[in-house]
Amino acid sequence: MKFSIVITTYNRIDLLQRAIHSALSQTIPCEIVVVDDCSDDGTQNYLATLCSTLPQGQIIYHRNNVNQGHSQSINIGVARATGDWIKTLDDDDYLDSRCLEIVQEAIALRPQAAICSCRTIQVNAEEEELGRTLPVGEGTFCYLPQEDIHCGMLVEEVPFGTPVQVAFRRDAFERSGGWDSDFDANFDDIDSWIKIARFGDAVFVNLCLAYRTLWEGGYNQKFSISKRLNTHILIKQKIYSLVHPKYHNKIPPFKHIESYLKLHWGLVALKQRDFLNASRIFWQGAFSPIAWRLLYKKYSLKNHSVYLFSQYLTLK
Repeated sequence: MKFSIVITTYNRIDLLQRAIHSALSQTIPCEIVVVDDCSDDGTQNYLATLCSTLPQGQIIYHRNNVNQGHSQSINIGVARATGDWIKTLDDDDYLDSRCLEIVQEAIALRPQAAICSCRTIQVNAEEEELGRTLPVGEGTFCYLPQEDIHCGMLVEEVPFGTPVQVAFRRDAFERSGGWDSDFDANFDDIDSWIKIARFGDAVFVNLCLAYRTLWEGGYNQKFSISKRLNTHILIKQKIYSLVHPKYHNKIPPFKHIESYLKLHWGLVALKQRDFLNASRIFWQGAFSPIAWRLLYKKYSLKNHSVYLFSQYLTLK
């Protein structure tokens, strides 16, 4: 099993150095692919110097001739990589040194897996801990059969998370068609997980092996609440269409899912003190009792130590 870490970057040389250091510090050998989306902040010179000091091929550096965006840069990075498993890493995030070692151990216990996710520690710009994502299921490693994944994603009991948390099998990625630039930096990762999950089981590692930076420079900060809501609805429609038939009589009509999303994003707008959008969006979903139950479930899960999806099977 060979891992390639694909790092995408654009004008964040200081953060990029931290991400690359975490990749170079992995306890098992791996290939590192850096895709520079036409930065003009000295990234090119930094990578040229770094590559000259390392064994040939340890870092593959690709520079886009023009800015192509986050999604296309991921596709380019995977195309340049030679690993059969790909670990994605945005330039403002970083990895625990044992991340790949432990992910490799988890995948070896479930060779049918197409995608693997771990827990993450959320930090601010000063690397101070803000919180941790919840475990999934019980045990250190657990897995979910392919036919159960999309139902779990729909009801938000199966959270794969952001790129720093996820590794995926290269052939599943290629069969899925890669990342869609229509979602560039706005649910493009989730859209990819949905598609990759069609080609194998999922494995979850209930250890914090990654660090996600929450800061005002994050890519998703440039999108309005309304745009994120509308994209979230499109993503849920994709998931809804892929739910296995055995769950069709157990999930609500999609209009209630949409109402739930409006309640959720109305609360997000309220938290951001965007009172006009909060009121407008929230009331669009306020008349669905099922939406309220889904919202209650989402926020009550945050107070539990494990997610409750009954089909999880413990591996270790």
